[in-house]
Amino acid sequence: MELQAVKQRFGIIGNAPGLNRALNVAMQVAPTDISVLITGESGTGKEVMPKVIHNLSSRKHGSYIAVNCGAIPEGTIDSELFGHEKGSFTGAQGQRKGYFEEADKGTIFLDEVAELPLQTQVRLLRVLETGEFIRVGSSKPIKTDVRVVAATNVNMQEAIAVGKFREDLFYRLSTVPIQLPALRDRKEDVHLLFRKFASDFGETYRMPPIKLSEDAIQMLSNYNWPGNIRQLKNVTEQVSVIESERLISGTILHGYLPDYTATNLPVLRSTQEKENINERDLLYKVLFDMRKDIIELKKMVLRVVQSDGGGLSGEDKTAIIQKLYHDIDSEGGDSRLLQPKADEAQSFEATPYATEHYEEHIEVEESLSLEDREKELIIKALDKHRGKRKYAAKELGISERTLYRKIKEYDLK
Repeated sequence: MELQAVKQRFGIIGNAPGLNRALNVAMQVAPTDISVLITGESGTGKEVMPKVIHNLSSRKHGSYIAVNCGAIPEGTIDSELFGHEKGSFTGAQGQRKGYFEEADKGTIFLDEVAELPLQTQVRLLRVLETGEFIRVGSSKPIKTDVRVVAATNVNMQEAIAVGKFREDLFYRLSTVPIQLPALRDRKEDVHLLFRKFASDFGETYRMPPIKLSEDAIQMLSNYNWPGNIRQLKNVTEQVSVIESERLISGTILHGYLPDYTATNLPVLRSTQEKENINERDLLYKVLFDMRKDIIELKKMVLRVVQSDGGGLSGEDKTAIIQKLYHDIDSEGGDSRLLQPKADEAQSFEATPYATEHYEEHIEVEESLSLEDREKELIIKALDKHRGKRKYAAKELGISERTLYRKIKEYDLK
């Protein structure tokens, strides 16, 4: 059957390359019994593809059962899919066949397959690999001949990575993957779909179908349609029922697309068209900003010391300048931009960080050990107060007893 004939038979509208590619793959795989996984965003029409595959296959005279895995409670989904024996659980008053038994010789469509519990995924994997399943409360395996087509709007690789979906089941389901494009990637099809929906709603509500002005058509094509075809159909129905005018202008349509301006801004998208900023990213940003501020502060201090010395002696000034240069370089700054100009060189010649000696300095990696820091602070406090532990302990904010213990621990004289 030709592509156009398939579109007419199943009511598929559009000529976007991505849509045509998906339909061609579905038509090619239909005569086989290969498992198919259909992916795409919510509202892209994934439920149509399993019908195409089933009706173009040798199983077209068998049962076609569509199951929304996300709508069945976790406690009953095994019973729904594989059946149960009488008394197998509270409320099981009789034997019941599951969908896999009912769909024997036919096709079963598992929508939102990523929502299946892990225990059910194990059962499904067995069906796909051996064609057997066991009813809840039974120990007798039952044979079934079912073609499985699944669909999801979840990024399966991410679901596998976080342990929500079995990798072996994913590869078993996606023997042939079919990707349906989002509506924003089918801009040439948006107006065609709108006209079809407008015509349908006109017949349903017994009124002339609405039409769009040129600016409204342009607005329709430019919109991102985060809800895809489902959202477009919803908007068309709203406008058809609410508006008395049958020619819809861009101004009127804008009222039904409140975030229209925002959707035209360029955005960065992940594989699921969204990117979440987690707390770790925010923390890193704050830390990097703080580090940048500290570097700038040290540069400012360096300029002050170089200019007038701040009342420091020559030896102290040289030591401070050396330390600041080292800190700025080690923290990602560039101290060469702060080298003194020609008219300042004379007062700066004694500093080993002068321009002609800059490349020869040796950077010493600063220790980040808490013990080393603590030991260094204790030594400084004792030196400052000439070995008087009472005042040194007060300076450090600890008790004299704790200071004595630390001195003994670090073997300080």
